[in-house]
Amino acid sequence: MQLLLIRHGQANYAACDTRGMVGPARDFAPLSDAGRRQADKLAAGLDVSDVEMILSSPYTRALETAAALCRHTGLPLRVEVDLREWQPDTTCSGVQPSQALYADFCRCRGIPPDGRTPAWESIPAMNARVQRVFDAYLAQGYQRLIAVTHGGVIRRLTGLGRVAHCQPYAVDYREGFAFFGWVEGSNRA
Repeated sequence: MQLLLIRHGQANYAACDTRGMVGPARDFAPLSDAGRRQADKLAAGLDVSDVEMILSSPYTRALETAAALCRHTGLPLRVEVDLREWQPDTTCSGVQPSQALYADFCRCRGIPPDGRTPAWESIPAMNARVQRVFDAYLAQGYQRLIAVTHGGVIRRLTGLGRVAHCQPYAVDYREGFAFFGWVEGSNRA
């Protein structure tokens, strides 16, 4: 199955910041004007021949990007909760994740040390949830899908350190697909 992986357009966190939105509430941030232009430009030039469906993360920035693709292509859209970005705080405390959690994730290269259960989502846990999504579509016989998601998810599937906004990355996804662990050259999950 061919996947066209697309990182959402550039987000604008100003509305979240002015409202004091922290933690998971920051995922309501919409695209910036530049992000909307990125999404429209991508949608106008993307080859969607044989694409059967667009899948999207539930985060606003991904949904807005997917909506631009739907407007231009007429393809159906399905939201997949498990295509979300890496979770910096799995305790659901509602508190904005501290730099310490992210620093700990980086220090451990996404793999918790033996015997320790950190507050952050490990890379193997992230890979497992993303794999469940794509394995289900593979089992249903889909041949070509677009997935609008996040840099951390795309890194796990491509092994690329830097993932650009609104740039398609093609991956041949098959049974037993080998996900990547820690990717050098990235300052994000």
